[in-house]
Amino acid sequence: MPQSFITNDEFLSNRCIWVNGPVIVGAGPSGLAVAAGLKNQGVPFIILERANCIASLWQNRTYDRLKLHLPKQFCQLPNFPFPEDFPEYPTKYQFITYLESYAKQFDINPRFNETVQSAKYDETFGFWRIKTISSSDSSFCEVEYICRWLVVATGENAEKIEPEFEGLQHFEGNVMHAGDYKSGASYRGKRVLVVGCGNSGMEVSLDLCNHNAKPSMVVRSSVHVLPREVLGKSTFQLAVLMMKYFPLWLVDKILLILARLILGNVEKYGLKRPPTGPIELKNTEGKTPVLDIGALQKIRSGDIKVVPEIKKFSPGKVELVNGQVLELDSVVLATGYRSNVPSWLKENEFFSENGIPKNPFPNGWKGKTGLYAVGFTKRGLSGASLDAMSVALDIAKSWKEETKQKKKSIASRQRRCISHF
Repeated sequence: MPQSFITNDEFLSNRCIWVNGPVIVGAGPSGLAVAAGLKNQGVPFIILERANCIASLWQNRTYDRLKLHLPKQFCQLPNFPFPEDFPEYPTKYQFITYLESYAKQFDINPRFNETVQSAKYDETFGFWRIKTISSSDSSFCEVEYICRWLVVATGENAEKIEPEFEGLQHFEGNVMHAGDYKSGASYRGKRVLVVGCGNSGMEVSLDLCNHNAKPSMVVRSSVHVLPREVLGKSTFQLAVLMMKYFPLWLVDKILLILARLILGNVEKYGLKRPPTGPIELKNTEGKTPVLDIGALQKIRSGDIKVVPEIKKFSPGKVELVNGQVLELDSVVLATGYRSNVPSWLKENEFFSENGIPKNPFPNGWKGKTGLYAVGFTKRGLSGASLDAMSVALDIAKSWKEETKQKKKSIASRQRRCISHF
């Protein structure tokens, strides 16, 4: 069954398009996984993507040295394993290649450069109305899609979080978000303040070190640091295995004991651990533990300096809350991302104010009136894949039932017409 039924020329001239199936917003891993599931079920769909490529977060907003933090078997999308010759922790470039192969395998062709302005459910007619701005070369076109099902696959990381700091506008040095950072090659010999101590903050600091820059890392809150591997096995894989046999609190305790044995006491370097265990914290607040790939060694040696919270910036300098003043050349904000759903989805039951489904995993994928969400589980690619399969099967069931009813209705009308002759 064709994915759509209009040509590109018609698309640019049409203002209102009926979609015989769901509209998926977002062509990242979550949107692609749903699309592949729908393809397997023979359900037509349209994917809308504001960027000019699939997986724009991975292609445009990740640093060069990035690798998957978890083994590849926990990051593959449904019905399509990674190539056997890929390493256990694929690079970002390998992952992008994998996603492009995935889209090709399932013949998924998103509508690129199409930004959703609003999506609202029409109670009167029982349909979703999705308004977009489509940009083609230098021209723009407003388009409205009408459909029965809407899949929100924009994920938890759609927009950068850029906190305001007193005096930052007067700093005079280079300031960028970690999403725009590519490599430490241009920072050789420079004094760089990295704001944030999650996986991105740690890895950017490590990359700066490896390029002979002088990073200081702001640790504003507590953080769990775990070894990426224990005796050659993935820490995450070990945790998943233990969860089958032990309660969560005990698994957390074992992980912290192993971390202490392998990494030592990280608190003496300014990395205070939260009172809640790493897995419980991830499940309840979505805060991912840092999986160390070498930053801790640089912290121990003093190559990465851990500093407390920022008080204010001034030209070429930053003052910290402990009164210390650092002279700086650049600032990298490793302050994370957030959902952008509240800015365009006109709905207040399914999603919370911060753009995350109100029902926790595994029940946060289905709302009312044909609304679905994928990529908001706070459980990475494996959580997104599970939700994608559930969404595709649920939509396919409804779509097939409605298609069957339409066919029956048409057949009934035809019989009535024939009976009049």
